[in-house]
Amino acid sequence: MYPRLSLFLVLLLPGIFASAQSRYTGTATELVISGTSTLHDWTMKSIQSSCFATLNVDPAGQVSALNTLSFSTPATALKSDHSGMDNNAYKALKTDQNPTITYTLSSVSVAGGKGGSTVTCKGKLTIAGSTRDEDVVAFCKTNPDNTITVTGTKKISMRDFQIDPPTFAFGTVRTGNDIVLTFHLTLKKA
Repeated sequence: MYPRLSLFLVLLLPGIFASAQSRYTGTATELVISGTSTLHDWTMKSIQSSCFATLNVDPAGQVSALNTLSFSTPATALKSDHSGMDNNAYKALKTDQNPTITYTLSSVSVAGGKGGSTVTCKGKLTIAGSTRDEDVVAFCKTNPDNTITVTGTKKISMRDFQIDPPTFAFGTVRTGNDIVLTFHLTLKKA
Protein backbone atom coordinates (compact mmCIF):
# COMPACT_ATOMS: atom_id res chain seq x y z
CA MET A 1 0.00 0.00 0.00
CA TYR A 2 2.76 2.49 0.86
CA PRO A 3 4.64 1.91 -2.42
CA ARG A 4 1.47 2.94 -4.30
CA LEU A 5 1.15 6.09 -2.18
CA SER A 6 4.82 6.95 -2.79
CA LEU A 7 4.39 6.41 -6.52
CA PHE A 8 1.24 8.58 -6.49
CA LEU A 9 3.09 11.42 -4.72
CA VAL A 10 6.08 11.13 -7.06
CA LEU A 11 3.73 11.48 -10.04
CA LEU A 12 1.54 14.19 -8.50
CA LEU A 13 4.02 16.61 -6.91
CA PRO A 14 5.92 17.63 -10.07
CA GLY A 15 2.61 18.52 -11.68
CA ILE A 16 1.64 20.72 -8.74
CA PHE A 17 4.95 22.58 -8.75
CA ALA A 18 5.00 22.93 -12.54
CA SER A 19 1.55 24.50 -12.51
CA ALA A 20 2.79 27.21 -10.12
CA GLN A 21 5.31 28.32 -12.75
CA SER A 22 3.92 30.84 -15.24
CA ARG A 23 5.25 32.62 -18.31
CA TYR A 24 5.10 36.42 -18.31
CA THR A 25 5.73 38.97 -21.03
CA GLY A 26 6.54 42.65 -20.81
CA THR A 27 3.56 44.89 -21.55
CA ALA A 28 5.09 48.23 -20.61
CA THR A 29 8.77 49.00 -20.46
CA GLU A 30 10.91 52.00 -19.74
CA LEU A 31 14.69 51.79 -19.95
CA VAL A 32 16.62 54.97 -19.16
CA ILE A 33 20.36 55.35 -19.65
CA SER A 34 21.86 58.35 -17.89
CA GLY A 35 25.35 59.74 -17.71
CA THR A 36 27.49 62.82 -17.43
CA SER A 37 29.52 64.97 -19.78
CA THR A 38 31.83 67.94 -19.50
CA LEU A 39 28.85 70.14 -20.49
CA HIS A 40 25.81 68.64 -18.70
CA ASP A 41 24.18 65.42 -17.53
CA TRP A 42 22.23 63.50 -20.18
CA THR A 43 19.61 60.77 -20.52
CA MET A 44 18.36 58.50 -23.27
CA LYS A 45 15.10 56.57 -22.95
CA SER A 46 13.59 53.56 -24.70
CA ILE A 47 10.02 52.35 -24.34
CA GLN A 48 10.45 49.70 -27.03
CA SER A 49 11.64 46.30 -25.81
CA SER A 50 10.69 42.71 -25.33
CA CYS A 51 10.86 40.82 -22.06
CA PHE A 52 9.96 37.22 -21.30
CA ALA A 53 10.16 35.55 -17.91
CA THR A 54 9.08 32.31 -16.31
CA LEU A 55 8.46 32.72 -12.61
CA ASN A 56 6.54 31.51 -9.60
CA VAL A 57 4.25 33.63 -7.45
CA ASP A 58 3.51 32.27 -3.95
CA PRO A 59 0.03 32.30 -2.34
CA ALA A 60 0.86 35.64 -0.67
CA GLY A 61 1.34 37.17 -4.11
CA GLN A 62 5.13 37.52 -3.96
CA VAL A 63 7.57 36.37 -6.61
CA SER A 64 9.16 33.28 -5.05
CA ALA A 65 11.25 32.02 -7.98
CA LEU A 66 12.51 33.29 -11.30
CA ASN A 67 13.37 30.47 -13.68
CA THR A 68 14.06 32.18 -17.00
CA LEU A 69 14.44 35.77 -18.12
CA SER A 70 15.36 37.44 -21.38
CA PHE A 71 15.25 41.14 -22.17
CA SER A 72 16.13 42.99 -25.36
CA THR A 73 15.75 46.48 -26.78
CA PRO A 74 16.83 47.91 -30.12
CA ALA A 75 19.78 50.22 -29.47
CA THR A 76 18.30 52.77 -31.88
CA ALA A 77 15.12 52.90 -29.77
CA LEU A 78 17.15 54.87 -27.22
CA LYS A 79 16.29 58.54 -27.69
CA SER A 80 17.44 61.77 -26.06
CA ASP A 81 16.21 65.31 -26.58
CA HIS A 82 18.92 65.89 -29.22
CA SER A 83 19.17 63.93 -32.48
CA GLY A 84 22.88 64.80 -32.79
CA MET A 85 23.52 63.15 -29.45
CA ASP A 86 21.50 60.13 -30.54
CA ASN A 87 23.58 59.72 -33.70
CA ASN A 88 26.86 59.91 -31.73
CA ALA A 89 25.51 57.37 -29.23
CA TYR A 90 24.45 54.98 -32.02
CA LYS A 91 27.92 55.26 -33.54
CA ALA A 92 29.54 54.48 -30.14
CA LEU A 93 27.14 51.55 -29.67
CA LYS A 94 28.03 50.25 -33.16
CA THR A 95 24.33 49.83 -33.95
CA ASP A 96 24.99 49.07 -37.62
CA GLN A 97 26.66 45.77 -36.60
CA ASN A 98 25.06 45.27 -33.15
CA PRO A 99 21.47 46.52 -33.27
CA THR A 100 20.25 45.01 -29.99
CA ILE A 101 21.01 45.35 -26.27
CA THR A 102 20.18 42.09 -24.45
CA TYR A 103 20.22 40.52 -20.99
CA THR A 104 19.77 36.78 -20.43
CA LEU A 105 19.49 35.19 -17.00
CA SER A 106 22.08 32.63 -15.87
CA SER A 107 21.21 32.22 -12.17
CA VAL A 108 19.11 33.99 -9.56
CA SER A 109 18.32 34.34 -5.87
CA VAL A 110 14.99 35.63 -4.56
CA ALA A 111 14.37 37.15 -1.14
CA GLY A 112 10.84 37.97 -0.03
CA GLY A 113 10.21 41.15 1.88
CA LYS A 114 7.54 43.61 2.83
CA GLY A 115 5.60 44.64 -0.25
CA GLY A 116 7.50 42.50 -2.74
CA SER A 117 10.57 40.45 -3.54
CA THR A 118 14.17 41.39 -4.17
CA VAL A 119 15.57 39.41 -7.08
CA THR A 120 19.34 39.22 -7.61
CA CYS A 121 20.08 38.06 -11.14
CA LYS A 122 23.35 36.91 -12.63
CA GLY A 123 23.31 36.96 -16.38
CA LYS A 124 24.83 37.91 -19.71
CA LEU A 125 24.53 41.58 -20.70
CA THR A 126 25.36 42.35 -24.33
CA ILE A 127 25.95 45.92 -25.44
CA ALA A 128 27.68 47.02 -28.67
CA GLY A 129 28.57 43.41 -29.46
CA SER A 130 30.41 42.80 -26.16
CA THR A 131 28.99 40.35 -23.63
CA ARG A 132 29.82 40.39 -19.93
CA ASP A 133 28.57 38.62 -16.83
CA GLU A 134 26.62 41.21 -14.84
CA ASP A 135 24.62 41.09 -11.61
CA VAL A 136 21.36 43.02 -11.66
CA VAL A 137 19.20 43.58 -8.58
CA ALA A 138 15.50 44.25 -9.09
CA PHE A 139 12.47 44.76 -6.88
CA CYS A 140 9.34 42.84 -7.93
CA LYS A 141 5.87 43.77 -6.74
CA THR A 142 2.64 41.98 -7.64
CA ASN A 143 -0.19 44.40 -8.44
CA PRO A 144 -3.94 43.98 -7.79
CA ASP A 145 -4.49 43.19 -11.52
CA ASN A 146 -1.94 40.31 -11.21
CA THR A 147 0.69 42.12 -13.27
CA ILE A 148 4.17 42.35 -11.80
CA THR A 149 6.14 45.59 -11.63
CA VAL A 150 9.91 45.19 -11.83
CA THR A 151 12.23 48.11 -11.06
CA GLY A 152 15.96 48.53 -10.62
CA THR A 153 19.17 50.27 -11.56
CA LYS A 154 22.58 49.09 -12.73
CA LYS A 155 25.77 51.14 -13.02
CA ILE A 156 28.14 50.05 -15.77
CA SER A 157 31.35 51.21 -17.39
CA MET A 158 31.22 51.86 -21.14
CA ARG A 159 34.86 50.78 -21.52
CA ASP A 160 34.01 47.37 -19.99
CA PHE A 161 31.92 46.85 -23.14
CA GLN A 162 34.63 48.23 -25.48
CA ILE A 163 32.62 51.44 -25.99
CA ASP A 164 34.56 54.67 -26.37
CA PRO A 165 32.56 57.34 -24.52
CA PRO A 166 31.10 59.61 -27.21
CA THR A 167 32.42 63.11 -27.83
CA PHE A 168 30.65 66.12 -29.31
CA ALA A 169 31.56 69.48 -30.81
CA PHE A 170 34.81 68.24 -32.34
CA GLY A 171 35.89 66.55 -29.10
CA THR A 172 35.42 69.56 -26.82
CA VAL A 173 32.51 67.88 -25.00
CA ARG A 174 33.18 64.40 -23.64
CA THR A 175 30.79 62.00 -21.92
CA GLY A 176 31.80 60.24 -18.74
CA ASN A 177 32.70 56.55 -18.82
CA ASP A 178 30.15 55.41 -16.23
CA ILE A 179 26.46 55.21 -17.04
CA VAL A 180 23.41 54.11 -15.07
CA LEU A 181 20.70 51.86 -16.52
CA THR A 182 17.33 52.37 -14.82
CA PHE A 183 14.46 50.07 -15.74
CA HIS A 184 10.76 49.88 -14.98
CA LEU A 185 8.90 46.88 -16.44
CA THR A 186 5.35 45.66 -16.18
CA LEU A 187 4.98 41.92 -16.71
CA LYS A 188 1.69 40.21 -17.51
CA LYS A 189 0.91 36.51 -17.49
CA ALA A 190 1.09 35.20 -21.06
